[in-house]
Amino acid sequence: MERWVGRVALVTGASVGIGAAICRSLVGAGMKVVGAARSVEKIQALSNELSGMPGSLTAVKCDLTKDSDIMNLFASIKQQFGGVDVCINNAGLSHNHSLLDGTTEEWREMLDVNVVALCLCTREAVASMKERKVDDGQIIHISSMSGHRVTATPGVHFYTATKYAVTALLEGLRMELRAGNSHIRVAAVSPGMVETEFAPRMQKSEAGRQIYKTMECLQPEDIASSVVHILSAPPHVQIHDILLRPTEQVS
Repeated sequence: MERWVGRVALVTGASVGIGAAICRSLVGAGMKVVGAARSVEKIQALSNELSGMPGSLTAVKCDLTKDSDIMNLFASIKQQFGGVDVCINNAGLSHNHSLLDGTTEEWREMLDVNVVALCLCTREAVASMKERKVDDGQIIHISSMSGHRVTATPGVHFYTATKYAVTALLEGLRMELRAGNSHIRVAAVSPGMVETEFAPRMQKSEAGRQIYKTMECLQPEDIASSVVHILSAPPHVQIHDILLRPTEQVS
């Protein structure tokens, strides 16, 4: 990770769970991390907690369903740090309704956060890298095992569709970067069950945490370790997608 010391990483969905764990790891590695989320107060609290670490964490309020917020986020990063060297598209959400019971509002929110915001952040991050002639930057999508198989759980079927989109976008971006003779790399981490705020938010109830008691789940730090593994790979190594699940998980 030595080559990333002092360089700038953007992490979306940075207030809790996987995003917060990634921020901790990258700040510990000496990076200048910009954490973006709607709950900016939580990121600021994390920034204060990490104040003695080698790197730094800057909190930026950003609603990823609003294009203007994303563009303002990148403008702020350019003004304060010059630009982005690493972009980690971590933010994601699901609603607990089947395809037959879901609402257009829920579907659009999932598409806006899980797919459109990911594409917009990626586009702007790559543009920032190219503008500054950064040819060793890294894009990382935090995807899901749901981008690789469909389960029999109706409540996550639309979410699964958004993660299949991420799988296609990952390969499409790799092809486009390669066609442009760029050495900017793209990768994904696709976890199974991780103990975070995801389930209670999806269930809109703290009772959603009960699912985490059915097995020994992955922890946010496990995903952060995979992110560090990707960033630690030599420039000639393109890690495409890391699939990981709890040992006890069925699918």
